[in-house]
Amino acid sequence: MKRLLITLLAAAILPAFAQSANPAAKVDPKNNKVSRPVVDKPKVPLMTRDELRACFLRQDGDRVEAEAIKLAQAAQAEDRKDLLNLKNALGSRGEELAANLVKMKQDREDIIKFGEEVKARVVKEKLDKDEVKKLQDEYQARAVAMDPRIDEHNKKKDVYLADSKAFDIRVEAHNLKGKSLDARAESYLDSLDAWKADCGNKAYDEADEIALKKERAAAAK
Repeated sequence: MKRLLITLLAAAILPAFAQSANPAAKVDPKNNKVSRPVVDKPKVPLMTRDELRACFLRQDGDRVEAEAIKLAQAAQAEDRKDLLNLKNALGSRGEELAANLVKMKQDREDIIKFGEEVKARVVKEKLDKDEVKKLQDEYQARAVAMDPRIDEHNKKKDVYLADSKAFDIRVEAHNLKGKSLDARAESYLDSLDAWKADCGNKAYDEADEIALKKERAAAAK
């Protein structure tokens, strides 16, 4: 299961454990009773200053990476929103082109039908030359008017197809980027786990912490 990217929190590095004395069992001089013996506690190994420095640096790196991933995810979300809007716009354009194609086909069929009717009337009604010319001119005008409509439709279709291809390329790139970002987030979380194992709950000398803070402050100037 993929882990959700979490906001990087400052990992807790516990202060050094106090080194307690280990007195031997004592006798109460008043009642001569033996008090409870103090059990020696094992000494907790402290991180060296170099180890503590390395933990600080790794923590800094994780914090920077968390912010970078956060920004990348925000940009990915904006790109997805833009792609969805573009998809809807392309869908509307495609529907418009399809409807226009149906209309032009119907108009073309009507023109052909009108031409056939003209031929039939010429034979059946024995129209004179003027009437025949008038009908033929009307047919010709309607047929010629179709040409610019067809050209305009084809131009819009070509642009639509080019835009659709560009959209598909963008979608593919977006998806690849998303997979890469998921892998980056997983790597970040693995880094957090490794930091917890190597640095979390590890004791250190407070003097080393103070010295490193001064060192880091000087380096930041």
